Amino acid sequence: MSTTVLANETSAERWKEQFTEIATLAGGLAHEIRNPLSTIRLNLELLDEDLRDDTNPQSRRNCQKVQTVLRECGHLEQILNDFLQFARAHALHLERVSLNEEVRRFLDFFSAQAEDSGVDISPHLAAHLPEIDLDPQLFRQLFLNLASNALQSMPQGGRFEVLTYEQPPWVVLELIDTGCGMDERTQQRMFETFFSTKNGGSGLGLPTARRIVQAHGGEIQCESSPGAGTRFRILWPIPATETDLNSAT
Repeated sequence: MSTTVLANETSAERWKEQFTEIATLAGGLAHEIRNPLSTIRLNLELLDEDLRDDTNPQSRRNCQKVQTVLRECGHLEQILNDFLQFARAHALHLERVSLNEEVRRFLDFFSAQAEDSGVDISPHLAAHLPEIDLDPQLFRQLFLNLASNALQSMPQGGRFEVLTYEQPPWVVLELIDTGCGMDERTQQRMFETFFSTKNGGSGLGLPTARRIVQAHGGEIQCESSPGAGTRFRILWPIPATETDLNSAT
């Protein structure tokens, strides 16, 4: 093995260690914030109950103010939850799995929500796909982030297509919706942390999705235009077999 390769591997390991340390510190900080925030929320809920039954005009005004603060607490808690998911996206627990099986499990869970939104799910899963190395929990989070965005883009209902197929050296997952689509500016910024076009959005859903894919050694691509829906294309590397490794040596 050349000196250059060794140096690159050493640099990558150092970067990974530093990143892991920063992510751990950030996650710990988020937990420390969430604990007192939960206490504040609980006490506000109790105060809201006390004020709600009081017919005094001043109490009613105070009740409205408490409810406003409660909503903001809920928003902050959602941001913290999203941030914790973002911080954990690099920590993989890999299993050799069937992508189709993981997709079916998620769709079984997600189908009721899609039906309530008037969205028809249309899966097209190719047979005989190679198994891939995947963290099932992070995959579910990735899929949920993208599928939830798809539903939000179709408030009047629509179609959500899910495709899998092999394109060596990748196994590919495509998610296609018939929603409102995105303009060019939004597509350029959609993976930026804390960028969001939605009121109350944390701006961490798509950055988390990309980090999960990249942590697996994959790629995520997007095609979209206003009024024409959105297509996400996710490429998962096909693991090298023992035969491949022997041939390479």
